[in-house]
Amino acid sequence: MQQVIPRIDPAPSRWSYRFQRLMLTPLYRRLLRVGLPVLAVAGLTAGYFADQQRREDVMLAVSDIRHQIETRPEFMVNLLAVEGASLGVQEDIREIFPFDLPASSFDLNLDEIRVMIEDLPAVAEAAVRIRQGGVLVAEITERQPVALWRTRDGINVIDIEGEVIGAVGARSERASLPVVAGEGAHIHVAEAMQILQAARPLPQNIRGLVRMGERRWDLVLSSGQRIMLPETGAVRALERVMVLNTAQDMLERDLVAVDMRLAARPTIRLNETAMEEWWRITNMTLGAD
Repeated sequence: MQQVIPRIDPAPSRWSYRFQRLMLTPLYRRLLRVGLPVLAVAGLTAGYFADQQRREDVMLAVSDIRHQIETRPEFMVNLLAVEGASLGVQEDIREIFPFDLPASSFDLNLDEIRVMIEDLPAVAEAAVRIRQGGVLVAEITERQPVALWRTRDGINVIDIEGEVIGAVGARSERASLPVVAGEGAHIHVAEAMQILQAARPLPQNIRGLVRMGERRWDLVLSSGQRIMLPETGAVRALERVMVLNTAQDMLERDLVAVDMRLAARPTIRLNETAMEEWWRITNMTLGAD
């Protein structure tokens, strides 16, 4: 009798088929190749760091390594150099500099240092960088004083933008600078400089400019005479006064003020003695008639 050999079904089982289908899924393959190892490592790491002492030991080791790197000679700043500043400003910068050198460059916030320096009244701009060799360089652009601003509280030195640079006890300390006074005078320094430039040909010395009502300027001469300028066109009005003075020596007379506030009607004001003399001559003339 012939023996019957059972035939083996080549088709995979149901579970084998499902597993093969899963392995053909990219997300599932990525999960097996990446996700499981990551989960295993995370679990081992979490288990290791569950102990407080181990965590502290690792943090201390990391801190040690970081400190060794940060304090290497190539990362140390040993010197502060201030360039482009006067001696007084250099001293001010060194006084407010908040770090003790040598210090690691990792501990220095250059933006904070720059802002701190620019907060000084005499500094317009500052650039801070670390130069090779461990030198912290602060490049300074100072505000340039152009005038003295006299207020009730004292005399301030100001730049062309009206920023207060410093203070002086008396005008003689900065005799080369012109004087402006009055409320809001520092806001209009540029206009004041134009007026003073135009007034240079005047034979009289100029005492300064006074801001009147925060609207216009009075030019005050050393003789005490005032040239009252209009709100607009102040330089042009001053030039008219200079022409009249050249033609008639107007400012050499006994005048208190030349009022140019109305361009179409310039007015002069005599002092008290000249006014009395004028009335005396007028009365004599009327009496003779």
